[in-house]
Amino acid sequence: MRGLHASRIARTLRCAKGSTLIEAAFITPLLLLLTFSIVDFGGLLYVFLALENGVGQATRYAVTGANPPGMTREDALRQAMRQATPTLTLPDGYFAFDHLTPGGTVWQTGPGGEDDIGRVTVTYPWTLMTPLIRPFFTGGRINISVQSSMKNEKKFS
Repeated sequence: MRGLHASRIARTLRCAKGSTLIEAAFITPLLLLLTFSIVDFGGLLYVFLALENGVGQATRYAVTGANPPGMTREDALRQAMRQATPTLTLPDGYFAFDHLTPGGTVWQTGPGGEDDIGRVTVTYPWTLMTPLIRPFFTGGRINISVQSSMKNEKKFS
C-alpha cells in the first residue's frame, strides 16, 4: 500500500509540467509592476532633486539683483532656472515669483527689489508610467512643487 501511494505522488510530481508556466504567469505581472514602480520612483526623485537644485540657483541669481539687458526680472530668473535644469522642460506657467518687503507679513506677487525677501516657486507635473499606480493620483499625475527664498542684496554704488 505504501509503495502504491509513493508511486502516485511521484507520478503527480512528474505530471506537473505546466506548473512552471502557471507560476510564471502569476509572478511576471508582479515583477513588472515592481520594476515600473522603481523606474517611476527614480524618475520622480530625479525631477524633484533637479528642481530643488534649479530653484536654489534661481534664487541665488535673484539675490544679486543682476538683470541682463532686454530681459525682465522674471525672464532672467526663469533663464537661470532653466540653465540649472537643462533636462527638464519648464514652461513659463510653472513659475511663481513672490516677495516680502522688510517688516511685511504678506507675500506680494513679483520678484521684489533691494532688501526684499524673494521667493521662487516652481510646480512641475509628473505623469506616472505604471498603469496600476496611476489611478490613485488625479489624472495620473503628481505635482512636484519646490520653492526657495532669499533676501535680495542692497545695491552699493
